[in-house]
Amino acid sequence: MRLSHLLRPRLVAGAHCDLPCGVYDPAQARIEAESIKAICEKYQANTDPEFRTRALIIKEQRSELVKHHLWVLWTDYFKAPHFEKYPNLNQLFNEATKLSGAAGTKGQADPAVAEQLLGKIEEISKIFWETKQA
Repeated sequence: MRLSHLLRPRLVAGAHCDLPCGVYDPAQARIEAESIKAICEKYQANTDPEFRTRALIIKEQRSELVKHHLWVLWTDYFKAPHFEKYPNLNQLFNEATKLSGAAGTKGQADPAVAEQLLGKIEEISKIFWETKQA
């Protein structure tokens, strides 16, 4: 028997990080989305080109983080029974990730779009906490 065969893990686990900690919370996405909204408001109120460029870069980074945190919840935390109990859950995640993508907050600096994103995250959060109580 080869050494690589002996050292191969017998059980493989998946998680949102390299250690399956089981810690999930939509607050991570919400905090980033709140930052996006604030950046959009500051962007709209400022005409300095350097400030606006920095704001756009940071906003796009935060939008990517929102997508990441939502995807982790969508793909790692929520399981088939959740989707059965909450049939609109896939649609909520789809809409929220699109709102944080190129057609949403990543691609524009409109505080109203950021507010829509926050609304979707709030809906997901309510369902998340209901599932945690069960």
